[in-house]
Amino acid sequence: MAIPMTRMMVPHARPSLRLPHTNLPNATRVNFLCLCAPSELQILRPELSLSVGTHAIPHPDKVAKGGEDAFFVSSYRGGVMAVADGVSGWAEQDVDPSLFSKELMANASRLVDDEDVRYDPGFLIDKAHTATTSRGSATIILAMLEEVGILKIGNVGDCGLKLLREGQIIFATTPQEHYFDCPFQLSSEGSAQTYLDASFSIVEVQKGDVIVMGSDGLFDNVFDHEIVSIVTKHEDVAESSRLLAEVASSHSRDTEFESPYALEARAKGFDVPLWKKALGKKLTGGKLDDVTVIVAKVVNS
Repeated sequence: MAIPMTRMMVPHARPSLRLPHTNLPNATRVNFLCLCAPSELQILRPELSLSVGTHAIPHPDKVAKGGEDAFFVSSYRGGVMAVADGVSGWAEQDVDPSLFSKELMANASRLVDDEDVRYDPGFLIDKAHTATTSRGSATIILAMLEEVGILKIGNVGDCGLKLLREGQIIFATTPQEHYFDCPFQLSSEGSAQTYLDASFSIVEVQKGDVIVMGSDGLFDNVFDHEIVSIVTKHEDVAESSRLLAEVASSHSRDTEFESPYALEARAKGFDVPLWKKALGKKLTGGKLDDVTVIVAKVVNS
């Protein structure tokens, strides 16, 4: 579905300052537009917002409950998007892994305009996590667009985000892992990660940029060149999100496909037994998983 975001007008900012985002630990620096304009008449320009498309395909064995991923998008201010991936290992303790991720996203959606959140990914992750009472854990990525064109990102684990401009990926988040296939995660257990362990980034965006966000079911099964190809060929964000999800789901079921997941596993020392190697075999195949995709285009309101 395509979701138009909030609109208003702001003065065009002339000078720029290089400032850190004081509320985000470990945040990268970007050119932040200074709104201290000179006294002469300024040209007004439209603020930036997001046009969003979403698509989710559950793991084949988890269709009945809708999978263990959850997400939300909000039209608040420039636009807010988030994805959470429930950690499936909880099923071994007879805990439904989808409950934690779904409640976490419901709380984030409810709190997005809370004054204490200050339109800050770190505070929103913290408050949503604190409010979640279900047993379980989840990875999470959350992005908030300032109307002046600043995208603020918070990430715990291996959900991801890529920013495309003119057919090139110009920014991508980095997965956080304890070791291969064991990502950082928010949890109901006190020994796990919190928002303080999140990776934060601040990126300047412009009209026409495309943001691709998703659970690891997308990025474990789809290469960057495939993402770029689909997004650049299809202007409609709903169509792009659907096609990316379908490609990821198809690759995840292909045992012969040399997926990003299989390549990383082999690079980390995980492979077929030695006797299979002697026969010329190697670890291949996608990673069967829930797939959640959000595609957003930066537009003038």
